[in-house]
Amino acid sequence: MRWTLDAMPDQSGRTVLVTGATSGLGLASAAALAGAGARVLVGARDPERGRRALERVPGGELVALDLADLDSVRRAAADVRDRTGDALHVLMNNAGVMGTPPGVTVDGFETQIGTNHLAHAALTWLLMPALRRAGSARVVTLSSIAHRGPGLDVDDLHFARRSYLASHAYSQSKLANLLFAAELDRRLRASGDTGGPDGVISVAAHPGLTDTALLSSSLRNRGGAWLLPAAWVVNKLVTQPVGRGVLPQLYAATAPQVRGGDYVGPGGLGESRGYPAPARRSAAARDVALARRLWDVTAAATAVQPDPA
Repeated sequence: MRWTLDAMPDQSGRTVLVTGATSGLGLASAAALAGAGARVLVGARDPERGRRALERVPGGELVALDLADLDSVRRAAADVRDRTGDALHVLMNNAGVMGTPPGVTVDGFETQIGTNHLAHAALTWLLMPALRRAGSARVVTLSSIAHRGPGLDVDDLHFARRSYLASHAYSQSKLANLLFAAELDRRLRASGDTGGPDGVISVAAHPGLTDTALLSSSLRNRGGAWLLPAAWVVNKLVTQPVGRGVLPQLYAATAPQVRGGDYVGPGGLGESRGYPAPARRSAAARDVALARRLWDVTAAATAVQPDPA
């Protein structure tokens, strides 16, 4: 399959929220969806960067959203529901941080699990009424090949009992994303959403190795700024451009053949590059009991009622 933007169905009449839409994959997604006719809500933490992003998103609308602050997440969800008339067709959980030094969010969560997983789970639950009202709707959650790491300790998400390692924290946050997407799919099906034309489906995607700013920011955060010139060269050699890396998540968001529970990534060597294709999950990502446990722990941590319960 060589799915490209040319194959994207017309998105006229559909409303989309993309988190982290001020750069990289998020901005590319927002621009492509707007170009196909969608009404695109640009989720942004920094208002100035958000305004600059709107220059590339025809008709885009800025939504203030700081995923490191659950109060901001709640305000953003209320804003989206209000301005869309409670009808949202696609929620693209795209935003993420990588390789951050030890730190916590406003709510006391470890930065990477808090931003990448907990906030997106809360946002998804808060927006579920709008997704249901839209009819044919999708939640697209971004994971990574890095989810195949040392695993996830549901009882120690914030490294209170373990030594913090930035790469481990990132890996577990991406595993959490994939587990959440799968558990959301199971619960949607159990509640009657079967992935048909009038239902809500949950799918996941990853971009393989794509040339975004995450690697540079990770090195800078970890005190490795002196490696940036060499990292830039290596990055250009081993990664694919954003225009190619964004295809799996756009395919997941728009292709008619997508079904609930699908996981899409690049189809090339080691899922590092290429056109959209079915992606592989690690054994941990297929652990139903772990996904259920994470769902419950996430609900308790965020104090947001899961939907579907």
